[in-house]
Amino acid sequence: MSEKFIIGIDLGGTNLKIALLDSKFRIKYKESLSTRKFSDKAELIGAIVSAVNRIMNDYAISKKEIAGVGLGLPGPVDHDKGIVHFFPNIPGWKEVRLKDILERKLNLKVSIDNDAKLMALAEYRQGRARDFKNVLCITLGTGVGGSIIINGKLYRGANNAAGEIGHLPINETGPDCNCGGSACLEAYIGNDRIRDLGRRLFRRDISPEELSDLAKSGNAKALKIWDEVGAHLGLALAGMVNVLNLDAIIIGGGIANAGKFLFDKVNKVIRARAMTVQAKQVKVFKAELGNEAGMIGAGISFMESCA
Repeated sequence: MSEKFIIGIDLGGTNLKIALLDSKFRIKYKESLSTRKFSDKAELIGAIVSAVNRIMNDYAISKKEIAGVGLGLPGPVDHDKGIVHFFPNIPGWKEVRLKDILERKLNLKVSIDNDAKLMALAEYRQGRARDFKNVLCITLGTGVGGSIIINGKLYRGANNAAGEIGHLPINETGPDCNCGGSACLEAYIGNDRIRDLGRRLFRRDISPEELSDLAKSGNAKALKIWDEVGAHLGLALAGMVNVLNLDAIIIGGGIANAGKFLFDKVNKVIRARAMTVQAKQVKVFKAELGNEAGMIGAGISFMESCA
């Protein structure tokens, strides 16, 4: 039987990334488009359908040659039932049977999952987490996602919603979070929060990428921002280290590109705040697969659950 392709999709609060994968989850083609231009749920679903059809047309691939579509999503998802509960950073989604909708529109098998779980699956199978059995993977971007691997298996929780470290409260009171809570980690270190800190100190709009560049040149204001972000993240991770006794923490997403200015502070806080035995065990790494992890993980998840 000829090899079948998989389409892996990573839907974020900012971008929709889609890839054509071979049977070994190697990317043959990928593209990205902004999710911010789609004003409602129907438009975003339409964009997903159009992107899948466009890839098949461009590569002259028939549906018979596609095993199916794996889709990663930025919020609580019921992987088994194919339901999106809600998206903290994309309005208009609540209890949406997205798997059923896409299967009807595409006439292909579809699996859906939380994007951080897919990042963890990809990093565990093919990336930086492959040598460890007890791992927390965290993605830093528009939102802050997390996923846990325990004894080599993805931990989903009672109803597939485990791992939401971005919505771990790190204070009794604090800024409102898009999830409906307050003082969540995401409210302190999400992309929007970092931009707010930048505007406050620099009195202009400034991106996390520019803040990283300024930090590399020794800019005191930029260094202050990354120190604050690293302190909040390190505090939350110290708690997770104590609870889970982790081998490794893998940090991905665009904010992870801040590099040593973020990672040095995170490591310092974990060593200072986690219990000695657990802190000694854990290692912190930057994710290896970068922006491709979600798409690769979507393909792996599809093959493991649907093929």
